[in-house]
Amino acid sequence: MAAASRPRETASSSSAPAKSRSLLAASLTHALHDGYTDGLYAFLPVWQAQFGLSYAALAVVRALYFGTMGGMQIPADRVLRGLSPRAALVLSTVAAAGGLLIMALPFGFAGLCVGLVVAGIGSSIQHPRGSMLVTDSYGTAARRPLGIYNFSGDLGKAALPALIAVLLPTFAWQSVLGLMAMLGAVLVVALVSLAPAASVTRNVTGEATSGRGRRGFGILTTIGALDTATRMGYLLFLPFLIHGQGGGLPAVGVALALLFIGGAFGKATFGWLGERLGVVGSVMVSEAVTALLIVATLFTPLASTLILLPLLGIVLNGTSSVLYGTVPELSDGDTGRAFAVFYTSVIGAGGLAPILYGAIADHSSRMIGVLASAATAALVVPLVLALRPHLRSSAAGPREKFV
Repeated sequence: MAAASRPRETASSSSAPAKSRSLLAASLTHALHDGYTDGLYAFLPVWQAQFGLSYAALAVVRALYFGTMGGMQIPADRVLRGLSPRAALVLSTVAAAGGLLIMALPFGFAGLCVGLVVAGIGSSIQHPRGSMLVTDSYGTAARRPLGIYNFSGDLGKAALPALIAVLLPTFAWQSVLGLMAMLGAVLVVALVSLAPAASVTRNVTGEATSGRGRRGFGILTTIGALDTATRMGYLLFLPFLIHGQGGGLPAVGVALALLFIGGAFGKATFGWLGERLGVVGSVMVSEAVTALLIVATLFTPLASTLILLPLLGIVLNGTSSVLYGTVPELSDGDTGRAFAVFYTSVIGAGGLAPILYGAIADHSSRMIGVLASAATAALVVPLVLALRPHLRSSAAGPREKFV
């Protein structure tokens, strides 16, 4: 226990400016990499026309990046756990930007595929390493900073795809990719001064009882997967739902924007809410409200749906900040690996859920598919109740306030 508590003391004794620099370094990296991830969607129609790809082939091309990013989380954490935060974040950004640069060079379709894999490897590094940096810097007070780190990814998702969409009609897609790679180079320079050069301090919250910590983390990971499945399933049906209510393409764009704006606000605030209501209370409220609002949008007219969507976005996305902030509580002494496992589960659920809900809708109706996503959110409520004793048993002193 004494050994496990020492890193926490180190983290808590760090100066406020050092903590802020670490959080800024992790957040900027998260914003850029998530911007890269969602920015790729803007290139898909261009690549389809450029290389004569079918929709199935285009899905395979997309999977080269997303599959690599999801599948390499755990191996990347295992291989790079000895690197300093600065080295890990710089390496992840160099790899991601290098992948974009390979795609931009005149290597044809093969270069595009290789570049997507390299960029996916880079982005797989930053998730567990960035989360670990924030956790190490803030110790047991990391819940709200992790919420800020989580929110920063949404800023990148909003900014970079929009920038790419503006540039593509004017510049060749290779030039736009080159510009995105240059942004990575700028971030690398910034990380040299922002990210700490000291080796990563491990086991920040390593006081969890071995067996109970593992069981609690398994429940937490399942909740994270179901929460992500709900979000991705509803996003699959939302454009069709708006069309069914009489909205055209502009209305679909407005609906998505309202949902994402609410989601960004939810991610920024739910870390704070988790400290006030506790993990169990905040997740139960958010998932129950999510299920109710999803069902409500099935029966409201278009105008009312648009009013509900920002509220739905808050609870639909906000839960993730509470869940990410709870990973260190149940990490069983290896927080870096715990983040890698958690991100792998979340990314995997995000990839598989639309397929599952789509199959349900294909064999029944769109309404049943939407109701299935609402039922998934409701399923989290009893699961989070099962999580309560694990939080209580793995917490001590000030950590009891999270329960």
